[in-house]
Amino acid sequence: MADQDLHTFTSLMDALVRVSSNMKSMERELRCPVCDEMVKQPIVLPCLHSVCVLCAAEVLVQRGYPPPDLPPEPNTPTSSPHTRSPRHARRPPPKSGLDRVLKTVCGSYPGRRRKDTPPLLMLFPCPLCKKDVELGEKGLIDCLRNLTLERIVERYRHSVSIGSMAVMCQFCKPPQPLEASKGCADCKANFCNECFKLYHPWGTPRATHEHILPTHNFRPKVLVCPEHEQERLQFYCRVCQRLLCSLCKLRRVHSGHKVLPIAQAYQTLKEKITKEMNLVLANQETVQAQIGQLEGAITQMELNSSVAQEKLLACVEQVRAALSERQTSLASALEGSRARRADALDAQLQEKRSLLEDAGLVTYTHELLKETDQPCFVQAARVTHYRLVKAIEHLQNFSLSADPSFRHFQMDGSRELKEISSMEFIRAPLAPVIDTQKTLAYDQLYLCWRLPQDSAPAWHYSVEYQRRVGGAGSVWGGVRTEGKGPNSTGGWLRMDDVSGMCAVIDRLEMDSVYVLRVRGCNKAGFGDYSEEVYLHTPPAPVLAFSLDSRWGLHADRLALGKGQTYARSVPGLALLQAADRTLTSCHLTSDLLVADLSIAQGRHYWACSVEPGSYLVKVGVGLEAKLQEWFHLPQDMASPRYDPDSGHDSGAEDAQDSPPPFCFLTMGMGKILLPHQGVTHPSGHPLTIPLPPRLGLCLDFDKGRVTFYDAHSLRMLWEGPVDCSAPVCPAFCFIGGGALQLQELVANRSIEQTPPRRVTIQTRATNLCN
Repeated sequence: MADQDLHTFTSLMDALVRVSSNMKSMERELRCPVCDEMVKQPIVLPCLHSVCVLCAAEVLVQRGYPPPDLPPEPNTPTSSPHTRSPRHARRPPPKSGLDRVLKTVCGSYPGRRRKDTPPLLMLFPCPLCKKDVELGEKGLIDCLRNLTLERIVERYRHSVSIGSMAVMCQFCKPPQPLEASKGCADCKANFCNECFKLYHPWGTPRATHEHILPTHNFRPKVLVCPEHEQERLQFYCRVCQRLLCSLCKLRRVHSGHKVLPIAQAYQTLKEKITKEMNLVLANQETVQAQIGQLEGAITQMELNSSVAQEKLLACVEQVRAALSERQTSLASALEGSRARRADALDAQLQEKRSLLEDAGLVTYTHELLKETDQPCFVQAARVTHYRLVKAIEHLQNFSLSADPSFRHFQMDGSRELKEISSMEFIRAPLAPVIDTQKTLAYDQLYLCWRLPQDSAPAWHYSVEYQRRVGGAGSVWGGVRTEGKGPNSTGGWLRMDDVSGMCAVIDRLEMDSVYVLRVRGCNKAGFGDYSEEVYLHTPPAPVLAFSLDSRWGLHADRLALGKGQTYARSVPGLALLQAADRTLTSCHLTSDLLVADLSIAQGRHYWACSVEPGSYLVKVGVGLEAKLQEWFHLPQDMASPRYDPDSGHDSGAEDAQDSPPPFCFLTMGMGKILLPHQGVTHPSGHPLTIPLPPRLGLCLDFDKGRVTFYDAHSLRMLWEGPVDCSAPVCPAFCFIGGGALQLQELVANRSIEQTPPRRVTIQTRATNLCN
């Protein structure tokens, strides 16, 4: 039996220790973020954080705001003799009838206009949000007390015995008052058992008072509206996230807001918190693992900090050593210059001193003049004569043999000081900016980027990409936030050590969307990712060809550029002369260009750019034989038959028999005229759309269909039939002046420039290089 009692006692003590430990671990949640003490009379800020009301008032006063009106702080049992009786409940002084009428009707007192001074908006610096929170015109008066937090603090104090002193009964007669065992929330007083029975007899209204644990800080039983006295808060506005009374609910500011009864808001929020708490408790292993990871990160951070500190000291020591070495070198140069100048000035000084009356040269000359032997005199006097001539010349044109100033040895260390003062730790490169004008998807993906001006340099770059499922041609070149999308086909593939500002990815899957991003790297590590760019590959293998002018009959009007990929048509001299001779009628010229190859099977895609200022340009495909016949019989060009843009026939009469031999789109002056078979304007006129920067064409020879795309977004513009009973070739027709440029292959572009980093994507589907 003794062992069982011991076991029960041990279990009870363990439970008490566990409860006490849990309560102590909660203490951090009960501290005021301003004073770092247990909260006292906490109020809820508009940001939903709680602080002590006195702390909030002190912060506002320190910011220069006038002292706010604070709610009266509950008195201690020994502060007032009136607290000896519950009859004298602590309540604010009653307002006179005049005050109530003036405040209700006028909102203020007479003699004061509301618009005399602008309302003072108080900003409270919340230490948890790290930003200023607007309190409104009334300041702290609009902030409700956090009664729930007060109750939790009260329970915490009783559980861990943190109270500074025992709460004594306020009604026991001296000299020996008893310790209070109960508190009355209505009387706002503390009682021992005997006094509580005495002042709350059975059968009286006081017997229904709510009794609580003894406390020095009595709270109101319910929250009331700070603007409408005695109005209970019965509603919750989900938009404003504020408690409302029945009168506040009627305000215009809450019209259209989702306002819930307080019971519904209570139940909803309680269910959410319960669900979230259960989720947290169910993932305790994950929490422990993350705690271990954080502790390891803190340890690693301390080690890395020590290593960085050592590297910093070593770097500064290297700078100091280099500065000392440079100082020694400059001092040595200065000393050498001083010695050379001193020798020159000393020699000049000795020479001048020799010219004095009693100096060596003058005395020697006097002795030399006493020589009577003529040959000996001439032999010895020549040197003396040269010295005297030189001395007289220096005497007449005296100048120092060396500059005594050292103005050429002045140090200007302002630049070096500026460099030293601006020494900083190496920063990782900023997020690169994708150049959407140069980035494109054609036969290969070509990605081009640049670094912001204020970015640190990058040693190399890392390009990441992945294929997405689903058409996203409408967002080509668009950017989205970083992250893995739900439609990605796998993880990110990476190209490391890209040295230039561009990268090429080849062997792509057709009609697929690829998302790419890039980041730079230097000694500080990798920087942030660029915004993701989405590229849509062509729907068919890219057809590479050049323009062929072997059928051309107007060489004076048609000019081809280098590589036969650029063509320009201009009015020739013959047309100008004909226009000068003819005063009436209209003359048009047509120039036809075709590809240097023809298509006899499969699906193929190509793109071109038409100059927006072109008069009329037709882009499409046609039967090779029919194109020759059309060009050599230019009068047929005036006939609208077989022209899908005209709407006249357009193969409509023969639609049941055979498709038309040509399929063209007409564009000019920055517009594209869509054929009548497509969508028309409500007015009945053909629909025109803006000319895209690049126009794409996809020919399906087996199905006899040609599709026109906006090559920039790969958005389909129009689709039509074409006769594919014989080889078909791309064709371009100029009517009047115009210019056209075939899309250059990315592979050819990369050959001319510095070869960028390449990568091959292994695919299981048909790729563009097949």
